[in-house]
Amino acid sequence: MDAKIALRDFLVSRRTRLHPGDVGLPAHGPRRVPGLRREEVAALAAVSVDHYIRLERGNASLVSDAVLHAVADALRLSPGERRYLRDLARPERHEPAPAEPAPAKGPQPQAAPRVRPSVRRLLDTLEGSPAYLVGRDGSVLAWNRLATRVFVDFGEYPVERRTIGWIVFTDPRARTLYLDWESKAHETVAYLRTVTGRWPYDRELARHVAELRAASPDFDRIWTELPILDTTHATCRLRGPEAGMTLELSWETFQLTDNTEEIMVAYTAAEGSPTAAVLRELARADRPSGHGDGQQ
Repeated sequence: MDAKIALRDFLVSRRTRLHPGDVGLPAHGPRRVPGLRREEVAALAAVSVDHYIRLERGNASLVSDAVLHAVADALRLSPGERRYLRDLARPERHEPAPAEPAPAKGPQPQAAPRVRPSVRRLLDTLEGSPAYLVGRDGSVLAWNRLATRVFVDFGEYPVERRTIGWIVFTDPRARTLYLDWESKAHETVAYLRTVTGRWPYDRELARHVAELRAASPDFDRIWTELPILDTTHATCRLRGPEAGMTLELSWETFQLTDNTEEIMVAYTAAEGSPTAAVLRELARADRPSGHGDGQQ
């Protein structure tokens, strides 16, 4: 991903979503295009118009942190959006630059990622909570038995397609599993948009996004809306294992290892709720774990 283009698109999208009245400015009649003008953002941020225009064009190398904070305040950015702005303005370069030869198109067969045995054991101890470990691009690296009963058997997917994005947008079962599929879809895109801001030079991540945009019109539609992940916890409603059954779950994310790219997602139900009872029954069921590749 080109960080300069992403920075431009992000700032334009956040500028155009605001109306003058939202920030205490007079409207002065109808506007040809929606949102604030560049000079209005500059005035709110107390920077010169030229300075802001350079930033919106993606030229952030000479922009101070103080200016970034001021622009974020002017645009009423959320905490997650502020982090995304900083990531784009100060991109990490741990990945090879895109000028290097591009890898072959299409998904390539991959070896199962290695997960520490202690992490595997920790997931397995969560007998009453569906849980899985995800990597940078949403790859499902490891999971426990209950996760395969509540969601899908992740072991059914080839390693290169075992990602939350691919499952949510290309597996028809996801649209019936998530009772608010549109919300889950936005959450998934927001996660990928956020991590591409942090690692804009990751070619594999960029290829994953490009494949999803080509494979799913819904993914492409939501991607162009530039959603940014703003939470590490939320709730979701799933279709239960029996007809007419609804599971109401809360999820939290945890960083288990010193690898900041690996995050555990664990789901719980309120004590004494019907969902908690269903999870206990599923956990007691004697069913193969479906660990699949990457679980050893």
